[in-house]
Amino acid sequence: MIPFLDLQKINAQYAAELKQAASEVIDIGWFLQGEQVKKFEQQLCEYCDVKHTITCANGLDALRLILKAYIESGVMQEGDEVIVPANTFIASILAITDNRLKPVLVEPDIQTYNLDISLIESAITPKTKAIMVVHLYGRTCWSEELVSIAQNYHLKIIEDNAQAIGAYYYNANGTSRRTGNLGDAAGNSFYPGKNLGALGDSGAVTTNNDELAATIRALANYGSNIKYVCKYQGLNSRMDEIQAAFLSVKLKYLDAENEIRRKIANRYVEQIHNKKIILPLLPENPYEHVHHLFVIRTKERDLLQKYLHENGVQTLIHYPVPPHKQQAYREWNDLYFPITETIHNEVLSLPISPVMTEEEVGIVIDLLNKY
Repeated sequence: MIPFLDLQKINAQYAAELKQAASEVIDIGWFLQGEQVKKFEQQLCEYCDVKHTITCANGLDALRLILKAYIESGVMQEGDEVIVPANTFIASILAITDNRLKPVLVEPDIQTYNLDISLIESAITPKTKAIMVVHLYGRTCWSEELVSIAQNYHLKIIEDNAQAIGAYYYNANGTSRRTGNLGDAAGNSFYPGKNLGALGDSGAVTTNNDELAATIRALANYGSNIKYVCKYQGLNSRMDEIQAAFLSVKLKYLDAENEIRRKIANRYVEQIHNKKIILPLLPENPYEHVHHLFVIRTKERDLLQKYLHENGVQTLIHYPVPPHKQQAYREWNDLYFPITETIHNEVLSLPISPVMTEEEVGIVIDLLNKY
């Protein structure tokens, strides 16, 4: 079986360093809010070229904390609206509703699977306070038009950067910035299966806003900046020292691993030739995609997945049920988003990882061409 993602093999590459990192934390005997977290936060600031990184328990909490901080600072209030892509992973929307804000679902672009920026303006109302862009599957979702819309309507832009760490956005003049440093704040996930994955759950907020960063840091620590003194009704959402130590090890290899993913994606696009399969459209600048997932579409999704499984290739579906069809949001079940529903009914994620061999990639291509 060619696994969808061989985490054991990925982490085995750095096993000695990871074990040494864990050993150092154990020997020091300090497990929360210590030097390893400070070190990783500084490293991520340098990597994304941002002023502040605030680590937390997971990617969902990172988004929750951003919105909660905006509410605490008076930028938002209960009932305000946040524009969000209709085809995102449900965590993006959970972060909004958890803060008693209203998600406004907007269709994606069928070519990129990211939020269709041309549809944003028509979704804005007097209650709109933010746009949440999701860099879905690892592809940067950004444009000068998006920035202009946000400025014209005085909206915050929040990045869901759970899948795209390491990706860039290139301006028309050729200058670039990484995702996580494009909007007002970004939520990052280090779930084990992500391109930069911990050995457990972890997340972080990145931002250049001093006041927002201070509020988020307090909110993540019970609402407290001073022990036992709580300014806000906060959360307990902290990255532990061992995960920070692991992430410091793995961050060193992130760009090289993302480049391997790009090469595999390019090979898939160049060599898969089957009229039943729709391949993803790659960006003009390859560095605007880190290929967390390589997602194809076909009207015969279930049959194709069965065929690949029977021939030793594991695939996954990201995601089978769109948010507006989930029981958790049953009040939306009668809504109709045709592009979103087409995507969720047809997508299939192929294996892609920095430890896939050329032979394994070739097998996947050959099977798809014979289907």
